[in-house]
Amino acid sequence: MKHSIKRKIVQLAAFGYSNPYLMNFKGGKLYQGKWKQFCNPGLNCYSCPAASLACPIGALQAVSGSVNFKFSFYAVGILLAVGLLLGRAVCGWLCPFGLFQELLHKFPPPKLKLKKAFLYVKYVVLVVFVIVLPIAVTDYMGMGKPAFCQYICPAGTLEGGIPLLFSHKALRQTMGSLFTLKMTILIVTIIGCVLIYRFFCRVLCPLGAIYGLLNKISIYRLEVDAHKCVNCGKCKRICKMEVDPVKTPDSAECIRCGACADTCPEGAICLQFRLKSSIMTDRTEMTNER
Repeated sequence: MKHSIKRKIVQLAAFGYSNPYLMNFKGGKLYQGKWKQFCNPGLNCYSCPAASLACPIGALQAVSGSVNFKFSFYAVGILLAVGLLLGRAVCGWLCPFGLFQELLHKFPPPKLKLKKAFLYVKYVVLVVFVIVLPIAVTDYMGMGKPAFCQYICPAGTLEGGIPLLFSHKALRQTMGSLFTLKMTILIVTIIGCVLIYRFFCRVLCPLGAIYGLLNKISIYRLEVDAHKCVNCGKCKRICKMEVDPVKTPDSAECIRCGACADTCPEGAICLQFRLKSSIMTDRTEMTNER
């Protein structure tokens, strides 16, 4: 079975597992059961009525201003453990908002390529809105301000903000400039995802930034066999994340979707769990010999 088919099955299963309480949309209720104390590996809003798990970014920033609160260490631990195991494969296979972005990109308008400078914006968002502001701005209880969720997150606006506004009249009466800002970001994100593959994932997502940093050392790896590779360039042309798998198989932008492996005519590319990239080591040695 091709990676593209397997990936869609896993994505749909992950979306369903992350959002099983669809009936909660009717009354605008939130699931508050025991599973809500666990973090979803992908981006999925805590305030979504259908959500069964917490958002790791929301959990991290909400309490990062208070070192005495154990949940912050728990959230960091979950992110590191998942990141070290899967890297950005989480983005490609398990993230509900990632699936939403891919569906948006299927719309017919002309497609654009993203300038590489924009790839670094998500790291700025991670540092400023997820780390610095929650520590620098705390409430009277010493709790960190969830700046990313409050000012940016389009997933939160789409999954939580809009459904709750429709079901709660009191919330609609409190709408102001902040909601206008978040709706603007959501609209820009939607348009961006139609034109550019996974626009939010590549430009603004702090979760993608964290997993991207762990991509080089993650156990789930993309391997290129130098003995089989004929440098035809098909893998680079097929990659929607604009990665060259031959040159940078551990790129921070690679979401391990497997499209390059499916298109390789020589079967030189594979995805597998491996502690060390021995094939790439051999390839490096061959390059030095040449």
